Amino acid sequence: MNPIELVLLDLDGTLLDTIPDLANAANHMRADLGLPPLPLALLATFVGKGMQVLVRRAMTGEAALDGALPDGFEQALARFQHHYRALNGAETRIYPGVIAGLDAMQAQGLRLAVVTNKPQAYTPPLLARMGLSGYFPIVICGDTCARKKPDAEPLLHACQLAGAVPAATVMIGDSINDTQAARAAGCAALAVSYGYNEGMDVQTLDVDGIVDTLLEAAGWIARRNQH
Repeated sequence: MNPIELVLLDLDGTLLDTIPDLANAANHMRADLGLPPLPLALLATFVGKGMQVLVRRAMTGEAALDGALPDGFEQALARFQHHYRALNGAETRIYPGVIAGLDAMQAQGLRLAVVTNKPQAYTPPLLARMGLSGYFPIVICGDTCARKKPDAEPLLHACQLAGAVPAATVMIGDSINDTQAARAAGCAALAVSYGYNEGMDVQTLDVDGIVDTLLEAAGWIARRNQH
């Protein structure tokens, strides 16, 4: 096995609990459309495949993505973006163990990058607001490449920018989008136990390990690199 040199980290559900802000923006959007609010727990299961999928699910109240886009989708997307721009980071919190984990990874000499499906317009401002920008010289957003996770393209782009091969890279995320992208790219895959995963059990994911914190993930990488 190649030693790990590069760590790719998902944002929503891995580094940050962004559900309160996303849910509030979604319910403001629903109010603009004359619809009643949805429970935060339900909206949490709609996160993971990017903003357009979240808006589509929040409009219908259903996770399914069958058929044509709902009527008024573009208007709804614009209203969501308006509200989320104002709320981005307001109630977001850093998960326990994230700072300690990132510090431990840097202490090992690992390079760090964010690979998220969140659009460019919201990602760097959020990282800055949460005080995390300095950890990540590379940030790949949902609209950086032609395709987003679960496609391999954003992960491969991050590897290219970092000068690392996929076999020396690990993707750490909370959902099937992260693990499928890692497998497609030829990277190792870790899942955190505390994220969203579209309401599915993290135990069902095809991963090399499940960790409770990023500090535990740093330990996993250190042990692998000692072999």
